[in-house]
Amino acid sequence: MEITFLGTSSMVPTRDRNQSGVFLSYKTEGMLFDCGEGIQRQFKAAGVKMTAVTKVLITHWHGDHVLGLPGLVQTLSATDYGKTLEIYGPRGTKDRIAHLFKAFVFDKDIELKIIEVAEGRLYDGKDFALEALPMEHGIETLGYAFIEKDRRKILPRKLQHFGIRPGPIVGKLQEGHAVTVKGKAISPDDVSTMEKGRKVAYITDTRLCENCFALAHQADILICESTYASSLEGKGEEYSHMTASQAAQIAARAGVGKLYLTHFSARYKDVSELEEEARQKFPESTCAYDFLKIKL
Repeated sequence: MEITFLGTSSMVPTRDRNQSGVFLSYKTEGMLFDCGEGIQRQFKAAGVKMTAVTKVLITHWHGDHVLGLPGLVQTLSATDYGKTLEIYGPRGTKDRIAHLFKAFVFDKDIELKIIEVAEGRLYDGKDFALEALPMEHGIETLGYAFIEKDRRKILPRKLQHFGIRPGPIVGKLQEGHAVTVKGKAISPDDVSTMEKGRKVAYITDTRLCENCFALAHQADILICESTYASSLEGKGEEYSHMTASQAAQIAARAGVGKLYLTHFSARYKDVSELEEEARQKFPESTCAYDFLKIKL
């Protein structure tokens, strides 16, 4: 699993920071959280193939989170993409995407599956699930969580103990099925252990609310907006955004592993003030930057 920050600014991009976009790569899946203007260039600069995107998760329909969507779809249409692009978003997403395609002239040679989300589990696959909760931003807004399912880890020394060699039998045990070897029944628990799956939460464009804590609960990684310093908390409340200190408050109370701050106001050319502020409440806080990659 790898996370790539493609854009860490807020409404106004800067020389060093693009509008919002975070890409999570997991096995054959690629999830793009938000799709700000200039996202195609960011993919290229980050060395990530756009064709790796399988799902786009839109938090809300303010322009700085979606202006890159028409270009992304257009470019994928011109490639041998060969997949169905899934686009998730709050209520109204289907109509808004339909309006986008009416506004531009291009051949849309790509299959789209558009899913409007209210809250709860929006995707449940073999290896992971995606969940969403509503945020508080004045318009329909969602926060998202990637939740990897618990994994069974085969223990070689246990296989050796039971005289099991690599092959189909190990595959069955890996899938959770009991097997019989030399007349002896062997359960998956005899030769393996369960590893807890990892969780990544993505919260942006919201005032501090209870759903922030619920979505971030026990996340290994929390990616959270930090639009302002605490000195501008009043402005954050006015525009439904959070401070670095509030993001750290979420991380601390929710039992998060690491916090990555993003969505910085363009007024902050140096975000070290925000990082220091967050670390006072949650030491494992880091200000993200464009093209930062995190391997889990």
